[in-house]
Amino acid sequence: MLFTEWFPDRSPIYNIYKSYRDNFEAGPYFPLDLPPRPIPPKTQWISFLDQRLLSPFGVAAGPLLHSRWVALAAALGFDVLVYKTIRSREYPGHSFPNMLYLDLPGMIPLNAFPSVAKTTTRPPHHMEDLAVAHSFDMPSKNPQYLLEDIPRAQAFLKEGQLLIVSVTGTHREECSLLRDFVDAAALARAAGAKVIEINFSLRSTKDQEDALYTSPSHVLEMGLVLAKAMDPIPLILKVGVFDSVRRMRDVFIAAAKAGIRAISGIDGLLMRIENREGNPAFSQEQFRPRVGGGPIRNVALHFVEQAHQIIKEEKLDLELIGVGGITKHEHFFHFLERGARIAMSATGMMWDPLLAMRAHAYIDQRKRMAG
Repeated sequence: MLFTEWFPDRSPIYNIYKSYRDNFEAGPYFPLDLPPRPIPPKTQWISFLDQRLLSPFGVAAGPLLHSRWVALAAALGFDVLVYKTIRSREYPGHSFPNMLYLDLPGMIPLNAFPSVAKTTTRPPHHMEDLAVAHSFDMPSKNPQYLLEDIPRAQAFLKEGQLLIVSVTGTHREECSLLRDFVDAAALARAAGAKVIEINFSLRSTKDQEDALYTSPSHVLEMGLVLAKAMDPIPLILKVGVFDSVRRMRDVFIAAAKAGIRAISGIDGLLMRIENREGNPAFSQEQFRPRVGGGPIRNVALHFVEQAHQIIKEEKLDLELIGVGGITKHEHFFHFLERGARIAMSATGMMWDPLLAMRAHAYIDQRKRMAG
């Protein structure tokens, strides 16, 4: 069973034909008994942000909507788990639909990102071709719910597994964006987070086009405040693609100076999403949909290579998490080979929840063959 792909013979564990609320309340849709997972001896565990971990395989922010989703992912061998991005206040997010299949066969070229992607009603036949557009706007439950559910999620983890809580800021009239980021991070800390990921993919103001992570000054100024406020909890900076290696280098240097401990990327690709008739596929409110799935892996791997090189050349005290396009178990290893310390799946994990189990089985098979 572990060596048979989950999709398309089985449905993804997140049902894109249902609302976010339906998936939150009834999901994850996993109809099988949980298979046993191999536990490596502690001598083979890895180190990451002062933690000892069973493996470098993880789930990025997005799929793990609450503790029940975390429990399933942990049982299925994902050992670095990111609790879906939370906010300081309850936030509804975007209306249905939130995910649509895209007609994007093959890899997206590194230096020629398409500005428009077309939707399709037909799911792909192969995981390599799995491409989706998603537009959720990071919905969040109220603080009382989170203060109860995040510790519940933590309780499902075994020794050697790590729960990271992702946070983002919300533009509010009554306080600055930085103040709200601190409030969201403080909520994660109060819920028992051991590591916090700060998502800087939003804009610094409602009218600003560029995301926060692209500005070295914002990363330094806001990072300093957040790192000091959360000390000694390690912070991870979540980023997307950069328009130049120079800007990427400047941002990484700023992050290290601020006391941020790790970089995670990439956060999907921004594109205009149209239906076959050329009309916007999402509602008007959903103005910044992102593309995920297999076709962005080439871009994500290139990001990891560049990030690893910058960290090495500048001698930065930063760990590296690779995210983007992992839809088959061998893709985890491609990211690790290029310098990532941790490799995470998001879309791929939803469509094939056995990715990590097959990666573990592959490692076990290699060990048996070697000796």
